[in-house]
Amino acid sequence: MGKRDDLIAQYADDLKNKCGMDPDMDLLTKVTIGCGPSIYDADASTVAATQDSELETVKNNFLIKKLGLADSPELMEGINSVLDTYGRSNRNKYRAVVYYMLTKHFGKEAAYS
Repeated sequence: MGKRDDLIAQYADDLKNKCGMDPDMDLLTKVTIGCGPSIYDADASTVAATQDSELETVKNNFLIKKLGLADSPELMEGINSVLDTYGRSNRNKYRAVVYYMLTKHFGKEAAYS
């Protein structure tokens, strides 16, 4: 297995053990690929949940640009809901896992078909 496959397995493990979700591996793979090379960078591969600027970036670059959602207060509520599910105390909140959960939360799986 390659490095990306190892990371996808790690993300699936997080979804099962930290989030209590049974991941759709096909969707998780597509979301991970969509993150591009950032998954290999220690800093870029995680979401800094305590930084408002980081959460704004997730909202603007992922929810609005990638998933095509309209800007509204529900977007930040969705981000906070996902971060609560992931566990705010978890040190590493992987970007691919957060994006996967946001895709599921907003029912936008079609963005990856």
